[in-house]
Amino acid sequence: GPSGCGKSTLLRLIGDLTAPTSGSVAVNGKPAARARLDRDYGMVFQAPVLMDWRTIVKNIELPLEIMGVPADERRRRAGDLLRLVELEAFADRHPWELLGGMQQNVAIARALITHPTLLLADEPTGNLDTHTTVEIMALFRELNEQGITIVLVTHDPGVAAHALRLVRFLDGRIVEDQRTERAETA
Repeated sequence: GPSGCGKSTLLRLIGDLTAPTSGSVAVNGKPAARARLDRDYGMVFQAPVLMDWRTIVKNIELPLEIMGVPADERRRRAGDLLRLVELEAFADRHPWELLGGMQQNVAIARALITHPTLLLADEPTGNLDTHTTVEIMALFRELNEQGITIVLVTHDPGVAAHALRLVRFLDGRIVEDQRTERAETA
């Protein structure tokens, strides 16, 4: 849907970043607040939101560091994710040394470090060129094939074409909810 139609608000509700004005939100069959505490999801935003003073590997490890996971386990899991996003050679660099698409891959890796079953992505390709967008969408398809559900907000029809299910918003309301042709062949 277009800007201002409620897409990001929906993600904020699912992610328990915004409380609903009425009703409730369930994620994986439990209240959104419980799902947040259980780390059922990771979040990726349009801007990668990385800490420039931390290396790439330290940015990815941050959620586990906060959880008190031992350093060797943090490093192992971050290394696995660096391989997944093809940035293992950049582990000891800083975010300001990477291109925008590479930074977004770091943010995706960080969102996956706790092994979530759900990835919430708010315009993750909005600031990227076409080539990098294609790469990010290929990564999302791979993650989805590994069993991670991805809720991706976009106003870009080219990005939306990758979806298995397409929900269109207009003025804060759902105006269309359908399985796509890609879903029929998947």
